[in-house]
Amino acid sequence: MYLIVGLGNPDKKYEKTFHNMGFIAAGDVAEILGAKFKKKECEASVAEAFVGGEKVIIARPLTYMNNSGRAVKQLMSKYKITPENLLVIYDDYDLPKGKVRIRAQGSAGTHNGMRSIIGETGVKDFARIRVGIRDEALNIPIIDYVLSEIRKEDYTLFAEACHKAGEAAAEFARGVRIDLVMGKYNAN
Repeated sequence: MYLIVGLGNPDKKYEKTFHNMGFIAAGDVAEILGAKFKKKECEASVAEAFVGGEKVIIARPLTYMNNSGRAVKQLMSKYKITPENLLVIYDDYDLPKGKVRIRAQGSAGTHNGMRSIIGETGVKDFARIRVGIRDEALNIPIIDYVLSEIRKEDYTLFAEACHKAGEAAAEFARGVRIDLVMGKYNAN
């Protein structure tokens, strides 16, 4: 069983913000795997898919970004998910806009959602897909930037990045080793 979590904020006003890259990518994963977000459990909106007989849970925490770890911890407990079968998708200010980078493990960096997940679960050895959001042309404080709306001229760039992240997550859910997913998707 796999758990794929896309980080974001649940309110409509955050829908098109940089901080919702994970929510958007989770929607792409669900679409690729033929799943729909139909239920709420463990403080998350959840979609379920079956891939090769294996159950895949795709989740969007409803706890707001800074408390994402609560939902992830509950989902991991309920479905008995081990760290090697967890993948988290989120925005990353440290990467240029539109870049997608996959890692098998790591620290939280500057991301409060990831800090919450690591703090709540006590593990950091899980896969993650980062969608770059930094725009050198915009010089505003990071907290204001991540909650600002994506500029219309960048919609296509971010939609493509989230779809790429979704495709990579779907491969992970199909049982492809994370190092192979990294080799394929980090190459460009």
